[in-house]
Amino acid sequence: MWYAQNPGRRTRQLLGDGAVLLWTVLWTAAAVVAYRLACLLTRPTPDAPAPPIGDPSRLPLVGDRVDSALRAAADFAGTGDPVTVRAAVIVGAVVVFLVPVGLVLNSWLPRRLRWIRQAAAAEELAASDDGRELLALRALLRPLDEVARTANELPDATAGSLAEGWRGGDPVIIDALAEAELVRLGLHIPERLYIPVQESGQGHGTGPMEPCGSMGPVPTA
Repeated sequence: MWYAQNPGRRTRQLLGDGAVLLWTVLWTAAAVVAYRLACLLTRPTPDAPAPPIGDPSRLPLVGDRVDSALRAAADFAGTGDPVTVRAAVIVGAVVVFLVPVGLVLNSWLPRRLRWIRQAAAAEELAASDDGRELLALRALLRPLDEVARTANELPDATAGSLAEGWRGGDPVIIDALAEAELVRLGLHIPERLYIPVQESGQGHGTGPMEPCGSMGPVPTA
């Protein structure tokens, strides 16, 4: 699974992947252009000596120091070993590509791979009772504000009651937490993930079944 099933989350993932791809293409083109320009600048021209720093024909938009440095590099390219010069130009072009692209990939790729692993594992866990308990535990280990938002979706529930219900094996609490974890990952809730609605005078599992999205009141001990 490469993308979320939730449309909003999937759209953000597609935009992020597209932005990274565009960034990579742009810097690839920049590296190719830099390589070709460097090849032109370092092409030996023994019959055309470099103009002095004060000459009007110096490179535009750069200072005297930059201009003299470039001229010195060109002079070295004209007198240096062609193999060494070509290797230096190639290394420079590779650096132009690797630095900006590597910085972006270093922050984007781990998060992307982590979501892929978590989504695949969550989808498999949601298919079994024991797996849903693990999903519920994962939801309980989220930051307290996220656990509190999950508790707000259940009548008269708190973050503490969610933890107590998980320890006691309450199917309503476990399924609610598992659903919250699936929603956080942008996944659809499986059809078999149902919560029993408690009717007056009846216990768990004796009433009709409803999806998690329309959960009944949390049973009290």
